Amino acid sequence: MIKLLSHLSYVAITSPDVEASVAFYESQVGLTVVDRVDEAVYLRCWGDYYRYSVVVLPGDEPSLSTMAWRTSSAAALEEAAARIEAAGIQGEWFDGPAIGRAYRFTGPWGHNMTLHWDVERHQAPEQAASIYPDRPEKRSKVAGAPRQLDHVTIATSDVDAFAAWYNEVLGFRIMAKTVLDEAPISVFSVLTTNEKSHDLGVVLDGSTRAGRINHYAFWVDTREELLIAADVLMENGYPIEYGPSIHGIGEQTFLYYREPSSLRIELNTGGYRNYVPDWEPNTWKPSLGSNNLYRNGAMPMSMTESFPAADGPSATEEGVPDEIKDALFNPYAKQGRG
Repeated sequence: MIKLLSHLSYVAITSPDVEASVAFYESQVGLTVVDRVDEAVYLRCWGDYYRYSVVVLPGDEPSLSTMAWRTSSAAALEEAAARIEAAGIQGEWFDGPAIGRAYRFTGPWGHNMTLHWDVERHQAPEQAASIYPDRPEKRSKVAGAPRQLDHVTIATSDVDAFAAWYNEVLGFRIMAKTVLDEAPISVFSVLTTNEKSHDLGVVLDGSTRAGRINHYAFWVDTREELLIAADVLMENGYPIEYGPSIHGIGEQTFLYYREPSSLRIELNTGGYRNYVPDWEPNTWKPSLGSNNLYRNGAMPMSMTESFPAADGPSATEEGVPDEIKDALFNPYAKQGRG
């Protein structure tokens, strides 16, 4: 199979208060508004090469409207659409803002995905043009502002089946997964379309609501910038949810916090690059530090929340031994796991 996808190009999210979310992205995260079309607001990171990185749409609750990937060629877009439909999913073609002819579909676990080849590249106005030719724009003046969009992590009822479908149909490489210490249950997996450890994460969702998102992430150039961003957030009254620390899987330095809609955002940096075409994914356990390399703290229970809100972890309600119920809900709650 030819390489179908090249990278995550943008995410579209919903917010009950679009203007509050947009103001936060501008003043605190360091994104720039590049367009407003009807009720949609288009923003970009200073280092992203395309017209926009994030779209904020009105909605009753925070959610993922779509996650968009650019294909590796025009032919790859056609092939990807054909493979999706051969797998029994019927999508639709449409013309998207600054991406032209694109294909969108809803995957087997309820997540909307957009695929496109054409893009409108960012053209900085003269006053924002960088002195460095490879930069699409000057570095943001906001402390700790991310260079670019990095990844999205969704929630699903079957981590292994989700990973297998996106691997077999669209060619995502499965890089690693986490299985409970207490039972052979997969609670996390990472997939990638390129050399990063992941641009698509998958967490176990025990609720009955499909298509949810756990978080999406931006990339900053250095660990120092991430630490400065954490400092600035705290100084301005925005609490840190988790981090800074380093993930075991991927080895990125991470920081989690919330935007005004309550949707979780991650900043990350560092980590490994993997160019092995026939990589065999490794299996981690929480006790090995899959979530926190240092194993020096417990992950807060709030991190198990995905969006939109849903009922509790129904996987623990029937047929699950009492001794693994807590682990299913939060595999990293014990001190020393992360």
